[in-house]
Amino acid sequence: MARMPTMPEDHVETAHPSRFNDYDSIAEGYTAENETSLLNAYYERPAMLELAGDVTGRRILDAGCGSGPLFAELRDRGANVTGIDASAGMLEMARQRLGTDADLRVADLASPLPFPDDTFDDVIASLVLHYLEDWEPTLAELRRVLKPGGRLLVSVEHPFCITLWQHMAGKKPKYFETRIRTDEWTMGGQTAQMRFWDRPLHAMTEAFTAAGFRISVISEPPFVPEARELFPEEFREITGTRFLSFLFFVLEAG
Repeated sequence: MARMPTMPEDHVETAHPSRFNDYDSIAEGYTAENETSLLNAYYERPAMLELAGDVTGRRILDAGCGSGPLFAELRDRGANVTGIDASAGMLEMARQRLGTDADLRVADLASPLPFPDDTFDDVIASLVLHYLEDWEPTLAELRRVLKPGGRLLVSVEHPFCITLWQHMAGKKPKYFETRIRTDEWTMGGQTAQMRFWDRPLHAMTEAFTAAGFRISVISEPPFVPEARELFPEEFREITGTRFLSFLFFVLEAG
């Protein structure tokens, strides 16, 4: 489940990197929350599926697939899906959902990917790039495994939303810099320290174009209508059909 920041940091901590983003320890709790949460089930996933459109017969890489809810939706709509994730624990949850015949592989988006060039029609990177400090090698790999004219669909935490929350918390974030942030998540009785890298919008778009992508869509989509009835307290002061949360891109490989 995507959550708003609580502990912005202005420096890199010296603790071993393995203490951060330990999805293995929260895999069951995260999966349970992700199933029904406002931001995931009634905002991010429906928006991503709407942007993907008709995926019948398309070969899709679900990059950072987690426990597989988006994988399942894409497969049900006729796509041939491969899922990768750095967390073996999350992939085990995905296998329970998707079955043993699902193409699921442990892979780190910060490293070379285990696929030949021009393998996929689409890559979907759903709420995953903001875990990475350096986007250049990752975007180069995603471009490599896409067929010419293929699409990269991306969702990330909205940079203005993050800055707004930090200001509300009394912080003074330097919006135009790439900044580290940590957040403590407790799910299923387990607690994990999560690390994110916040960057301004112009840094995102420049990274995409430098990697050889053409930006065809930048979207701040509406939430699904039934969300208002299911989460009345969250929408008590929201009168429109949108709120600040995530930012979506559709990119085309040149």
